[in-house]
Order: sequence, then C-alpha cells, then structure tokens
Amino acid sequence: MTIAPYLKEIGRGKQGARSLTRDQAADLFGRVLDGQASELEVGAFCMAMRVKGETPQELAGFCDAAGARMARAPATQRPVVVLPSYNGARRLPVLTPLLALLVAREGLPVLVHGHASEDTRVSTRAVLEHLSLTASPALGALAEASVTYVDTQALLPGLACLLDVRRAIGVRGSAHSVVKLLAPCAGPSLLVTSYTHPEFRDAMRETLCLTGARALLLRGTEGEPVADPRRAVAMTAVRDGQAADVQAAQAGTVTSIPELPACEAASTAQWTARVLAGAEPVPAPIAAQLAQVLDLTAAARANVPRHATFAA
Repeated sequence: MTIAPYLKEIGRGKQGARSLTRDQAADLFGRVLDGQASELEVGAFCMAMRVKGETPQELAGFCDAAGARMARAPATQRPVVVLPSYNGARRLPVLTPLLALLVAREGLPVLVHGHASEDTRVSTRAVLEHLSLTASPALGALAEASVTYVDTQALLPGLACLLDVRRAIGVRGSAHSVVKLLAPCAGPSLLVTSYTHPEFRDAMRETLCLTGARALLLRGTEGEPVADPRRAVAMTAVRDGQAADVQAAQAGTVTSIPELPACEAASTAQWTARVLAGAEPVPAPIAAQLAQVLDLTAAARANVPRHATFAA
C-alpha cells in the first residue's frame, strides 16, 4: 500500500499544500508506522510536513495513530507523571533527571521516554545512567516513588524508526513533535511537555486540547520538559479539553544566576545528586514547576515516601 495520494496533498509547498483531516492524518501516519511506505515515501513525507508545517488536527491524527499502536504502562494508584525527553542539551545541563527525581520523591510514579536521533547533545538517558538508572528493555508496571526510563523503541518500534530518519535528512520531522505529545499509560497520567520555538506553543496547546490530554506545557530548557533554571518560564495547564495559563514568563534581565554544572553527563549527575541530598538548592524555577506538577496530579504530600527509588 502506498501513501502517494497523501503526498500529493501535503507535498505542494508551503503555499499550495493542503492540510489533512484528523482521520486522514491518522491513516497516513498509521501506514508509515506500519511500514507500508517505501523509504523514498517516508523521506518525502518527512520533508513535505517539514515545509508545510503540521496543523493541530494533523498532529492529533498522528497521535491517534501512535496511541493505537504503542505499548502502555498498566494503570497505577496515583497518576503517572510522563516526561518526554528527546532534545538533550548542548549549552546548559540537562536537568530533566532532576525534575523526574524530585517528582518521584513526592511519591509519584515517573515515566521518562526518549530516543537519541543525534549524537551531539547530552541526553537524559546518559545522566540517569550515571545515577545508576538504566533503561528498561520493555514498558511494564510502574512503581510509586520511582523513575523508569524507556526508549521509544520499547514503546513503538515504527515511531523510533521514524525518529531515526533525522540522521539521514538532517532535520527534525513530525515524529519529533508527536513523541512530545504521548503519554503511554493505561491509567491517569500527567504529561509534562515542552516546545522549543514560541511559534509551536499554540499548535501544541490546541493539539493537547483536541486529544483530551492532561498536561503541563512550557517552553523548556533547549526543548526539554524542565524549566529554565535561570528564570521563570510561562506554563500552561491543560485538562478536560481546556487550557489555562498558570504562570507567566519572567520579564526583563536575569539579575542572579544559580551555579550550574557543566553540560556533561557525569558532572550533571553529580550535581543532581547533591541537590537531592540538600547540599545544593533546587533552582527556583524548577521548584515552581514541581509545585505545578503536584497541583495537577492532586498529590497528597503528607503521606508519601520522601525518597525515590530507581526502577531498572
């Protein structure tokens, strides 16, 4: 089966391309995920969408297709906090592991999923490995007060293959947007996700409303789902198909900058451990993000374990 009819619609350039309906987008993306498109067609799909840009309806359709095929963690007593980590860090340290462990310390199960489609950035996975947490080979039951990391390959192999197209064409594709919108859980969850460029904010916000996700959306550090440790960032809460801004971005010049580790996995892991031990303060913007996460998950802080364990 071919995806050529869809390519004729989306491949007419930025001005001439026609957007797909949600059902059409789900059918197209499903065929790509199922291996029904040739390598040339997959490349054409990635470049056509890169030029055209995805509409919220198309992104919702892509999420429908991925959601119907991906593995899901069994339901847990408390909502699972999901952190998609696909950007890594090039300039600032990647602090997604710190956020994950701070959330787990409040008694919640945390699922981090990611996939390396380039080799020039420091990844969350690398930092977690320095903290003795290795990737789980498959997605299974999630424990409370713990962090579990899985590669996209364990969630949906076809989606991991689509992410790897970046190595051939050199630019991100629709799959990189889709993975940030996925919460692979059978029960209640909170998706903590981010956008890199401001123009993506509205599209992601509307898509999360369309898919009925419960989410916290922010402009993360270098595209990671963690607040910039140097200044407050804008955050939007999404629930029941409605979005509401819960924190405004800090305006003006930053007057004080916290001491941060180098952008390197081992030193980031060591600094993270010191923060968790109380030897270093939690950066205020990340503490504010943690508070939003706990509010959205309705976490009861009074009777939860004050420690995190590593689920390998």
